[in-house]
Amino acid sequence: MKSSRYLLTLLMLCIALPLSAAEQDGWKTLFDGKSLKGWKASENKDSWSVEDGAIKVNGERSHLFYVGDDKPFKDFHFECQVMTKENSNSGIFIHTKFQDSGWPSQGYEAQINNTYNKDPQKTGTLYNTVKVLEAPAKDNEWFKYEIIVEGQHVQILIDGKKVMDYVEPKDKEGTVKLSEGTFALQAHDPGSTVYFKDIKVKRLD
Repeated sequence: MKSSRYLLTLLMLCIALPLSAAEQDGWKTLFDGKSLKGWKASENKDSWSVEDGAIKVNGERSHLFYVGDDKPFKDFHFECQVMTKENSNSGIFIHTKFQDSGWPSQGYEAQINNTYNKDPQKTGTLYNTVKVLEAPAKDNEWFKYEIIVEGQHVQILIDGKKVMDYVEPKDKEGTVKLSEGTFALQAHDPGSTVYFKDIKVKRLD
């Protein structure tokens, strides 16, 4: 009898616990702020670490793929906070899939580059597709990075301001195109240091 009352009380407590605002709105957190659980690095795994609640990117070329059971993602609203150090390059891949080495061959890269002078394509660029030539964010400051995909339509917002808007042709060929897949963060080179936190996604399909 006591056991039944205990289980009933536990159940009522669980029901009474309110969902967070993000959960109520359909958002899912992809990074726990403590570990790389749910993520898998390709080559040069030492390029990734967790520091002060953020994923720190610094080192030889590598890509960190989200490998949670809830992938793949097709239509979605992706959001995270990013901070770059001077002369740093990184990116966020969408509709991609895990590969052991090399630059991801599937999906698009949303560029992160505020002051990396070897590449004119700046933060908010859909790499080699729609180029942003003036950085909309600054080094050493956190900024919000949003990617919204609905059908053939891709938008990138930085701190709430739309900086890239692209509708993909339906007959686009190759693997650099919209389909479905997962997300990947990029470690570009040893001279680049970039931080990611508050990584979350909301399905729109």
